[in-house]
Amino acid sequence: MRAAIAACELDPKLSVAIVSKVYPMRSHTVSAEGGAAAVTRADDSFEHHINDTITGSDWLADQDAVELFVKEAPAEMTQLEHWGCPWSREASGKIAVRPFGGMKIERTWFAADKTGFHMLHALFQTTLKYDRLVRYDEWFATKLLVEEGRCQGLTAIELRTGQVRLIAAPAVILCTGGAGRIFPFTTNAAIKTGDGMALAYRAGVPLKDIEFVQYHPTGLPGTGILITEAARGEGGILVNKHGHRYLQDYNLGKPLDVHDPNHPQKRTMELGPRDKLSQCFVKEMEKGNTIETPYGHVVHLDVRHLGEKKIDKKIPFVRELAKNYAGIDPVYEPIPVRPVIHYMMGGVHTDTLNAATPLPGLYAAGECACVSINGANRLGSNSLTELLVFGARAGQASGQFARDHAQLHLPALEAMARDEQERIARDFIRKEGGTERVSTIRTELNKTMEEGAGIYRTETSLKETCAVIARLRERYPNVRLDDRSLSFNTDLTAAIELGYLLDVAEALAQSALARTESRGSHQRTDYPKRDDVKFLKHSMAYRTDGVPRIEYLDVTITKWPPGERKYGN
Repeated sequence: MRAAIAACELDPKLSVAIVSKVYPMRSHTVSAEGGAAAVTRADDSFEHHINDTITGSDWLADQDAVELFVKEAPAEMTQLEHWGCPWSREASGKIAVRPFGGMKIERTWFAADKTGFHMLHALFQTTLKYDRLVRYDEWFATKLLVEEGRCQGLTAIELRTGQVRLIAAPAVILCTGGAGRIFPFTTNAAIKTGDGMALAYRAGVPLKDIEFVQYHPTGLPGTGILITEAARGEGGILVNKHGHRYLQDYNLGKPLDVHDPNHPQKRTMELGPRDKLSQCFVKEMEKGNTIETPYGHVVHLDVRHLGEKKIDKKIPFVRELAKNYAGIDPVYEPIPVRPVIHYMMGGVHTDTLNAATPLPGLYAAGECACVSINGANRLGSNSLTELLVFGARAGQASGQFARDHAQLHLPALEAMARDEQERIARDFIRKEGGTERVSTIRTELNKTMEEGAGIYRTETSLKETCAVIARLRERYPNVRLDDRSLSFNTDLTAAIELGYLLDVAEALAQSALARTESRGSHQRTDYPKRDDVKFLKHSMAYRTDGVPRIEYLDVTITKWPPGERKYGN
């Protein structure tokens, strides 16, 4: 929506379409809780935010992209307020900020703990004022159309009728989120199946740094629902089954008095980076210090010392989620939590300035893209701001491209759309005799990804995962649908989404196998050290007729040379 607004503002004569497989207000951004980062306080600076982001990325972020992002973030956040986002404020009237993991200074703007909800509403309401902006709600994209070497639109299933429609356009922007559903335990909604990543990948665009997958340290067991980092930002603590604040044992700081409102707790231990906190959980489990439950091992997130008044003011949604999905009230009981797949640092390869992919006419922004500001590990609250900064840039650049390349080759595009309609009917709707089920293959994919490409990885585990994925890809064409109807056929969309998941999972596993080092969220126990000589590089996975081809691209270093990641006091 930010990209669409930017394109509309660039030229009121442009016709802009938003194509979404769900109603826009059901976009997964609506579940983002904690906040969005931008420099606003007098004791903060662009330099501090840049340093935190580059350090958190384990030096895999492109530093020119980080500089651009940090410097444009405050204006984008202020613009969102002007569009109606109700940022929480201090008593003085200034924007309130809270601490977030990996950031040494408080810079995370928030709207209680429903930040994504309010951001989405503000953007949606703003889109309504543009007459030239047309929404195609519940249209499911199936293919990018490439003609004469550039992207000239896409095909999408109109879910209400089941018909494949042509949407011709001189420029296309992918803003389709991540692919967390390749794993079994994730905060991601069911719609996050890597659609945009796979569409670009099939069109010849590489997936960059796709092996870097972030676990969030505090998901609710059983459901994977996120307990926001804001709970720790407000002073929540993590304890093992002995009631011990175990993070002090892993060089993440010393325990301080949680009842002292002025202590620097918010800058240490529980607010270490997400990759390190998730790794600490695994080490505690190996020591036998976690709590066994029907939904796996957990530790406790304790916010009781904050008191009911503060919990209800600052993190009311945390209390609501804990009550509804864990059956406990965090005012009186600690919350059971465990690491959960949350975010993909990698995605569709784009440049820094324009969010442009190597395919002319195709752009990408948000989690589906890799610009890269996140590198090997994203800092909490950078992602929502990234949507604004690079969404705006994608909208502006694609709008200019559309004005300069307005001519479309409609006969060729119409023929491609007819071919796509026939392919979907032949491979899914009309096909007889298939013996495979979507749910069976998806479950097996989830299992092998968790076992082989989780928090800790080895050559043996990754090779086994790659082998399983290869077998699943061979079985996929034999998928059988029970529902052969046209209108709102979720059996069909699930089958197509499974193909997207398999594509992204294969690129991820092969990229992880090729990166023989440990960096950020990619931890190889057989290669425990970071290797800047060989792997201070972005991986680039290209689709082939066989296994993906992995190439490498140098990381852009401007003035922050690689160093040791250090956290705590």
